[in-house]
Amino acid sequence: MRLKDSTIHQIVIFSLVIVVALTIAVLLYIGYDYYTIPLEERHFHPLNQSFKASGIVGHGLGIIGSILIVAGVFTYMFRKRLRIFSRIGILKHWLEFHIFLCTLGPFLILFHTTFKFGGIVAVSFWSMVAVFLSGIVGRYIYLQIPHSIEGKELSLHDMEEQRAEINKQLRQSVTLDESIYEIFDNRSDQSSGNAGYWRRRSEERTVLKNLRNELRSQAVPQKKASEIIQTFRDQLTLKKRIERLVSMQKLFAYWHVAHLPFALIMLVVMIIHVVVAVTFGYKWIF
Repeated sequence: MRLKDSTIHQIVIFSLVIVVALTIAVLLYIGYDYYTIPLEERHFHPLNQSFKASGIVGHGLGIIGSILIVAGVFTYMFRKRLRIFSRIGILKHWLEFHIFLCTLGPFLILFHTTFKFGGIVAVSFWSMVAVFLSGIVGRYIYLQIPHSIEGKELSLHDMEEQRAEINKQLRQSVTLDESIYEIFDNRSDQSSGNAGYWRRRSEERTVLKNLRNELRSQAVPQKKASEIIQTFRDQLTLKKRIERLVSMQKLFAYWHVAHLPFALIMLVVMIIHVVVAVTFGYKWIF
């Protein structure tokens, strides 16, 4: 039996989460004793030669983590901003892969540092932490912005077109008294966008009640009445999405102001760190 695309997508997301969780769990299981002893005692620990920042394991974690972060940043940036990549995959999926790489990468670098921070590396590390935390906030904001199925942000014009299409479909599917259509057309005036949550819910219930009464007075069949009420609910949802679009797009613009500078600082200091390490002869298995 062929799996649905949504099911495959959920399996992939779950697998990526498992990869991150297992990686962290394995590193903690193997190196817990080493990471938890005082710094001055680590030199005598059996794992020190391998797990220290310049050791084969520690150094490798730093290299792999850095590659994952760079790949996560630039692949998503190229997909989002360069037209030649615009048809490769769904932007939403690229964002999820970006989040995966930029979650696993920082954790590997954290183990690379053996939880010891200092000097210029500390600047890169804390910038990385700021990027990671702001990325979580950014992901939440991004989810609040309405998107198409391809992951493209919907504009206010797009959503107003959707609203007009719903009204058009309603008028084409059933012939009702004009007063019922007026409930749809004037609903936005009855529910203030600036009202509090509970007040708005109360207004919506009132309008729904008026609609049901109107349908009942017109002797509309139950099945058709349910379809009309569902269409009305779709209009309510769409109006909320339109309101959310305006506020969240502004907030997302402010978020970029904080997220991008920290990402640039992290990348610049990371490059300096790599150049210095190579200059002083710190090489991995090459």
